[in-house]
Amino acid sequence: MKTSTLTQAIAPGKLILSGEHAVVYGNPALVMAINRYVTTAVLPQTGSQITFYFPDLMAERSLTFTALMQLQDRIRQNYQSFLKGDLAIREVLREPIELVQFAVSLLLEAVSAQSFPGIRINMQTDILIGCGMGSSAAAVVSILAALARYLQVAIAPELFFNLAHQAENIQHGKSSGLDLQSSLHGGCLYFKEGQMIARTPSILSLYLINTGQPQTNTGECIAVAATYFKNTQIGHDFTAVTDAMDKAFQSNKLDEVILAMRENHKLLNAIGVVPQKVQQLIAEIEQQGGAAKISGAGAVEGSNAGVVLIAMEDEKALQKFAERYQQAIIPIQCETRGVYVY
Repeated sequence: MKTSTLTQAIAPGKLILSGEHAVVYGNPALVMAINRYVTTAVLPQTGSQITFYFPDLMAERSLTFTALMQLQDRIRQNYQSFLKGDLAIREVLREPIELVQFAVSLLLEAVSAQSFPGIRINMQTDILIGCGMGSSAAAVVSILAALARYLQVAIAPELFFNLAHQAENIQHGKSSGLDLQSSLHGGCLYFKEGQMIARTPSILSLYLINTGQPQTNTGECIAVAATYFKNTQIGHDFTAVTDAMDKAFQSNKLDEVILAMRENHKLLNAIGVVPQKVQQLIAEIEQQGGAAKISGAGAVEGSNAGVVLIAMEDEKALQKFAERYQQAIIPIQCETRGVYVY
């Protein structure tokens, strides 16, 4: 199989503006790619092993082609055990690096690779890991794009998404595909039942505060929230809020964004994914005239919930609030470009 000398791919992270959890059940969501990225470099190395080096995870692993395929088999078996209810989703992967190793194995299998010269995969990110910013999706998209180009194989868009979606399911249990589409295409997307409509990126200023990595992962939060979506009509309420948020962002009306965001936060509270400490933080932001919400799966245990998205006109008041809580304010911008390879 032909290979290149060095290939790099950059994929953006994302924030869900509205519709997290609800999108898993066919309700709409509004998502925005942001200016935080995963960068993957694929380059040759001596021997026949595949080396994965991720300094952000302080991990470096080397596997033969055979060992990589054995890892894929073991992860597939674990995932089937999860689907049967015999294994928790956090037990499907033994360590975070296995997500990318699994994605690589899927691509090599799809292109019928049997053997090839050794390669080294270096991955770095400035996305907060495990905090609701789409780090796993950006990692999967980045590695698949870089490796396909390195191996000089053409992957149809449908197959590319399918491979990425299989990997995301391993991580989250049941992935809506929302994070993947955002990282693939960039910009702002209105997403419903696999269909997406591009929106003009808003010019409104938004901010983040990181409450810390949750003790529970996305799959566990989805499992808890499932009861509400299966047994109540809360999905309809999420749809109404997401459509209101979509309209507000399209018209760039901050006051309407604040109203919709507050309603979204109430619904996320109702499905039990906003820890008490984060509820208190958001309540104080609302008292200052703003609005805030988690922008990811949230958490069903502990006091951290990843990043909190904030809409607020008074930036000075927000800064004082952040100083009081000893939190850094992170301004965010929409990234209009999806994954690209160079």
